Amino acid sequence: MKLLGSMLSRFVQSGQMAVIDADGNRHVFGPGGEGKPYAAIKLHDKSLYRSLFINPELKAGEAYMDGKLTFEEGTSFRDMLKIFATNRLALRHQPVQKALKKYLKKIRRFHQRNKTTASRKNVQHHYDLSNDFYRLFLDEDLQYSCGYWPREGMTLEESQEAKKAHIAGKLNLKPGMKVLDIGCGWGGMSIFIAKNFDCEVVGVTLSNEQHALARARVKEAGLEDKVDIRIQDYRHVEDQFDAIVSVGMFEHVGIAHYLEYFSKIKELLTDDGCALVHSIGRKGGPGTTGAWIRKYIFPGGYSPALSETFAEIEKAGLWVTDCEIWRMHYAETLKEWESRFQANRDKVAEMFDERFCRMWEFYLIVSEHAFRHGKHMNFQIQLTKDVNALPLSRDYMIEAEQKLS
Repeated sequence: MKLLGSMLSRFVQSGQMAVIDADGNRHVFGPGGEGKPYAAIKLHDKSLYRSLFINPELKAGEAYMDGKLTFEEGTSFRDMLKIFATNRLALRHQPVQKALKKYLKKIRRFHQRNKTTASRKNVQHHYDLSNDFYRLFLDEDLQYSCGYWPREGMTLEESQEAKKAHIAGKLNLKPGMKVLDIGCGWGGMSIFIAKNFDCEVVGVTLSNEQHALARARVKEAGLEDKVDIRIQDYRHVEDQFDAIVSVGMFEHVGIAHYLEYFSKIKELLTDDGCALVHSIGRKGGPGTTGAWIRKYIFPGGYSPALSETFAEIEKAGLWVTDCEIWRMHYAETLKEWESRFQANRDKVAEMFDERFCRMWEFYLIVSEHAFRHGKHMNFQIQLTKDVNALPLSRDYMIEAEQKLS
């Protein structure tokens, strides 16, 4: 406990954390104070003393999953995250953590080598869990990406409908256009575009579960002549499209493949076509994916900085015709997902087990924390090949969105 205690003493400069060790001894770190965050954790295994000192980001999540780290005195995981949010700079400047972060940045390309086979394996790791599972916490349309919350009091369903309308408005769609949906998920965006704009849509996914359900939903909507859902890597798509949309997929591309991704978009776009990329991003410069998230939730995944994204767009020779930053929208979405997940926790435990439940709630709460208190946000980048491909003002976006609303 000595090493861990010394780290926590330097780390908790604001608020207070109590740690009850495996022998039942209570250790208190931080000055506390009225209105300051407080958490009390119980460590049930002495091996955690060393592992949490070396790699707290990974080992805290694993210990929580395994029931080796629990919360005491009426506090919760959210209380601990408030302490981390308040003191995160102190932890980053701790010598061991500083060295670890520096090393992980050097090898991050290795973690994101998403060639065709690896990409399919990584996607299936997360998205092929069970369609019935995702139905327990997503909206009715199974939108598994950030909702759009332009006004207070919206439901999750309303936020996801608003998101689809907002994105579609930026594509300058006209009847008869051919549209490519890269990473189409369960088909919601593809169906939305075909139904509202009378376009022909090709949706591609690498998930077997998503593919089967998306095709069934297309058939149920009577849009089999308009929407073609395929299991296909975007790099293998041919033909040309008047519009390309990619929502929540760029995070799975990997930094070594950014130029390949944007070059493929350029290849697939017609000369007067338009693409819209919606992705999680990060404030500040390039970073790394958290070790726990990378290992258990999104292997091969990474949320890019705008600087490294724009650099590869420039190399691909595309125009950035619009860029929008969404702050806090994903925090609100994740809050609603976690609430629905907890309401159906017993059903999730029946599908999987208690360890899976703890893993998933850890993922949802940590992710909300990253958007609410950390450096994460969403960006939407509109791209064209020709500078004259779109109207000069943004009025067409607003008009299309309002019609859909």
